[in-house]
Amino acid sequence: MAIEDDVLAVAHDMIDAWNRLDWERVLALFAEDGLLHSMMEDDATVGRPAIRRRLQALTEGTSEIRIEIRNEAAVGNLVFLERVDNFVIGGRSGSMPVVGVLEIEDGVVAAWREYYDRATLLRGLGVDHDFAEDL
Repeated sequence: MAIEDDVLAVAHDMIDAWNRLDWERVLALFAEDGLLHSMMEDDATVGRPAIRRRLQALTEGTSEIRIEIRNEAAVGNLVFLERVDNFVIGGRSGSMPVVGVLEIEDGVVAAWREYYDRATLLRGLGVDHDFAEDL
């Protein structure tokens, strides 16, 4: 089996865990010192304990997530996922186009970088005003 097949299998396992809201599996698929970085934010989240806290904050009130992969590619240990994330948070449904880049090492995610438009996310969440603009 080629390395690309192996890393795609890890990425698919991760997406499946998100779709099942299985946060323990999501955490287990990160390296102990793994990195999660939404590129619209200045700082990355590093390490499983910090990723756990980030997931708790991100998923509070989430009753459903359905990630639809539109296109995927793997080159060496990198996986590129063009997708649409559909979600229900606090009873509100939304969706958002996203590109994620995952670095897979030794069967786990060493780094996951997310690229999306903040305004689209906030609209999907039903937020009328981005309070970060007030800072």
